[in-house]
Amino acid sequence: MLCATGRLLAATTLPAPPRGRGSAPRCRRRELHFPGHSEQPFCDFLAGRLTRPSVLRARRVILRRGRMPPATGGGLTGSELRARRGRCGPQTARPASRDVAAEAAAPSPKRSAVSSQRLEAAGRWALLALVTLLSFATRFHRLEEPRHICWDETHFGKMGSYYINRTFFFDVHPPLGKMLIGLAGYLSGYDGTFLFQKPGDKYEHHSYMGMRGFCAFLGSWLIPFAYLTVLDLSKSLPAALLTAALLTFDTGCLTLSQYILLDPILMFFIMAAMLSMVKYNSCADRPFSAPWWFWLTLTGISLAGALGVKFVGLFIILQVGLNTISDLWHLLGDLSLSLVTVGKHLTARILCLIVLPLALYMATFAIHFMVLNKSGPGDGFFSSAFQSRLSGNNLHNASVPEHLAYGSVITVKNFRMAIGYLHSHRHLYPEGIGARQQQVTTYLHKDYNNLWIIKKHNTNSDPLDPSFPVEFVRHGDIIRLEHKETSRNLHSHYHEAPLTRKHYQVTGYGINGTGDSNDFWRIEVVNRKFGNRIKVLRSRIRFIHLVTGCVLGSSGKVLPRWGWEQLEVTCTPYLKETLNSIWNVEDHINPKLPNISLDVLQPSFPEILLESHMVMIRGNNGLKPKDNEFTSKPWHWPINYQGLRFSGINDTDFRVYLLGNPVVWWLNLLSIALYLLSGSVLAIAMQRGAQLPAEVEGLSQVLLRGGGQVLLGWMLHYFPFFLMGRILYFHHYFPAMLFSSMLTGILWDTLLRLCAWSVASSRLARSIHVVGVLSLLLGTAYSFYLFHPLAYGMVGPLAQDPQSPMAGLRWLESWDF
Repeated sequence: MLCATGRLLAATTLPAPPRGRGSAPRCRRRELHFPGHSEQPFCDFLAGRLTRPSVLRARRVILRRGRMPPATGGGLTGSELRARRGRCGPQTARPASRDVAAEAAAPSPKRSAVSSQRLEAAGRWALLALVTLLSFATRFHRLEEPRHICWDETHFGKMGSYYINRTFFFDVHPPLGKMLIGLAGYLSGYDGTFLFQKPGDKYEHHSYMGMRGFCAFLGSWLIPFAYLTVLDLSKSLPAALLTAALLTFDTGCLTLSQYILLDPILMFFIMAAMLSMVKYNSCADRPFSAPWWFWLTLTGISLAGALGVKFVGLFIILQVGLNTISDLWHLLGDLSLSLVTVGKHLTARILCLIVLPLALYMATFAIHFMVLNKSGPGDGFFSSAFQSRLSGNNLHNASVPEHLAYGSVITVKNFRMAIGYLHSHRHLYPEGIGARQQQVTTYLHKDYNNLWIIKKHNTNSDPLDPSFPVEFVRHGDIIRLEHKETSRNLHSHYHEAPLTRKHYQVTGYGINGTGDSNDFWRIEVVNRKFGNRIKVLRSRIRFIHLVTGCVLGSSGKVLPRWGWEQLEVTCTPYLKETLNSIWNVEDHINPKLPNISLDVLQPSFPEILLESHMVMIRGNNGLKPKDNEFTSKPWHWPINYQGLRFSGINDTDFRVYLLGNPVVWWLNLLSIALYLLSGSVLAIAMQRGAQLPAEVEGLSQVLLRGGGQVLLGWMLHYFPFFLMGRILYFHHYFPAMLFSSMLTGILWDTLLRLCAWSVASSRLARSIHVVGVLSLLLGTAYSFYLFHPLAYGMVGPLAQDPQSPMAGLRWLESWDF
């Protein structure tokens, strides 16, 4: 594989031949020939036997032709070198008259160089335009198909509607991506009235193309961003072109970019951050210049965007952070810089990479809370104080009795985020799950089954009878909670809880409020004295079961289908105070008591920002697979083991199947293995002090530094998923896939150049590189031609049917398209 490197390591260990006085030593290494210049100074420079004037002259020759390998690991620039084998004689033995005559005959070297540079720059811009045009063409082709909801469009399209209608909702991701989808829909004429109920529902007359077009627009920029990133890391157009082809012709990236999803928005900001980081690294020799500030600032903006779409954006933040730490460490070791200058570098990075992203990130939440000011389906996930700021919520501008009294109809809300309200319904626990009594759960949404009546434990008289005086509930009282809809009491006993071991079951028991002593609870206010009244919304209370001594709480575990996937309520014998066992009274109805305004309860922006993040984190951790729900495992992803149905199941349906182009994905997987092997060989050779020829050293730096950057990005965006306990899907791998494709482009271009370098004939060397790159490009394009129906849609027999046009393309049994 490493045809050049193996031979190189063997050659560099040989001792130098003895030099005789007056004799010209022979140079057995490859000579690098620059057209129009004498070759002898460069050969002598490699041999290490030039005087100072000769060294300066050799360096001028090298720099004039742009062939000095960069010290920072950049790629090789300028025209291709012609490698040949030969001997180096003394400088005087090789006349330069032919070169001098050739230079004298040239009409205007300076003008020719300028025009050549302009032509080269125009070619680069034309190539970038071609890459961008092809990217947009593939992403916008048949964008309107299918004309119904596909996969997670039912979630993110609905959330876009919520923004247009200003209705509050809850999601486990930060708000930026959904806000942008809603804005795109609003600007394109969508009125927010489509329900987005389930996949397969027809859009009919509703305008959905604006939201799909926006996601496709951002997804189309992934290819130019990757192209420019690889071009900057490798200084090689073939490497950049190969990367662009891999991403352009990948059916998976194409599919994700064509629908109303967060993924193209997230990947747009990840790639923008990566490109900006690479660009400001390339400006390191011009610190504090306008381009340096521009790319550094754009990096910070892109980081805020990535984190504002999904918490996966933390991975690119970590990569930029590691790059910044390494950068600052090298600056600190540069003794030519004063500590004041190093301090300026540190301050610039703090401002652009920490302060600016945090400010933008918080600004997205401020806009989110400002726009979504109406009560909606997300209210129950948040605290009572949070809900009081939502128009239409029963706590907004509400007036309720301040102190809890017997006979009041109340709702009891758990103090831990995303647990919800104490709830019961007429369904019983199934046979074999504790006592077969009425289920008690917690529920995240407003519901009549959340209502309870607070009564004395030793009487059934109606406290709301006008003839009875008002009696307030106090800290330490023994009470009974009767479910308003079913008239059963909150009850516990020594039967084990459904899901949590060593916890007791909580049920609804009794008839019309008549039960037994297991219905009695002592109400306690946290950090209060006995006899204190209990305040609505403000008092943090606990319910202690009188018979067993356990504490009422919620484990937060999701019950199976028999429990309607609500959360488990238990009575824990462990009396330690935790948020799971602390409650507050939210709704309070008692016609015998005066009301007070709740305006004083509205929280500040820092409070609601902190609460929203607590709820999102808990919601993410609570995402578990449901019965018969399709999921995947991280080890499935790089091998393209199984795809994901976006639309359609039967042969009469319009079917879209999310699956990576197998040629691209398996080439990426092979490239990662080859990179680890070849990179290790080159790193060991350089560490052992092997004297590498200039071109090989430059290619080695590209492979180790440029390839190392994108390999780090792949690792950071892939391996953390092995540590996650939440439900995972195939699409989670695509940010990592972007980095593996960039690594493939850099690796194969470098390996082909090393193999070409080892060939004696310059014509054959050039052919090896060109044929290799063209073979990869054409193979990738042809594989896209074969698999493009997966992305653009299929109708007809399934792939399992021999009559299907896709039958021969089902290379793995796990592919169910």
